[in-house]
Amino acid sequence: MEPKWSKSACNRVLLTGFTLCVVLGTRPTSAIEIYADPEVMMPNGTTGVLRCTFKSSEVVSSSASVTWSFQSNQPDNKFSTSPYSIYYFANGKGFPGLEEFKDRVQFIGDINKKDVSIQLSPAQFSDNGTFFCDVKNPPDVMGTPARTELRVVLKESLPHTNTHLIIGAVCGVLILLILIAVGACIVMRVLHNRHDYEGCTSLESVSSQAPQPRKKVESGMEGSKSTIPLGPLQGPVIYAQLDHSGSKNSFHKMEPVVYADIRKN
Repeated sequence: MEPKWSKSACNRVLLTGFTLCVVLGTRPTSAIEIYADPEVMMPNGTTGVLRCTFKSSEVVSSSASVTWSFQSNQPDNKFSTSPYSIYYFANGKGFPGLEEFKDRVQFIGDINKKDVSIQLSPAQFSDNGTFFCDVKNPPDVMGTPARTELRVVLKESLPHTNTHLIIGAVCGVLILLILIAVGACIVMRVLHNRHDYEGCTSLESVSSQAPQPRKKVESGMEGSKSTIPLGPLQGPVIYAQLDHSGSKNSFHKMEPVVYADIRKN
């Protein structure tokens, strides 16, 4: 039995079609650009972020929506056949999708800033697969969803490239600081030696200009020259006795007379 269409229903369909034609004809839709990390690694049991941003020529409105979907890469998984919605965001509200992700997905982006990232916690091995991020910002509704390949691995199997890079950078900085310190010590040592050398040179020049004191031997000789006469040594001392009595044989009142300091000219 064929469905019957009323006249009013037909009129509404025709009016809607005409409105769409007018809107599409006067304002053509533009493609929205969506970006996401091509590959993300998460250790099992930890919290990870699946980033997604978009670029639209239109101002983000309340009618903008975000859809995150998941497709497993494991053949025995029930989500391996086609993508399944795990999270939907519209009008400032989030709506969980699959039961397996209901309590593990959280919206952490800001759609007004064109960031629609989500957080996955905790990551499980069953999450290995492809996550799709799709954004609609009417009239920008035509766009290709961004894809992110998620790899959930053991903590021990994570690459240590970043750790090695950080350690190498720290060691390089320490070596550079040591070289700078050694260079500064060498420069200070050279400047110190140069200062000492210039000080010794100035002292030598001053001492060479100062009058030299006479030697003690010379002063002693000068003293001796001042006391010793230039003539010959002192001759013998002659003692004589004088007789005051007038008698030749009398020696009663005789006084010794000393004549000394007799020199030859």
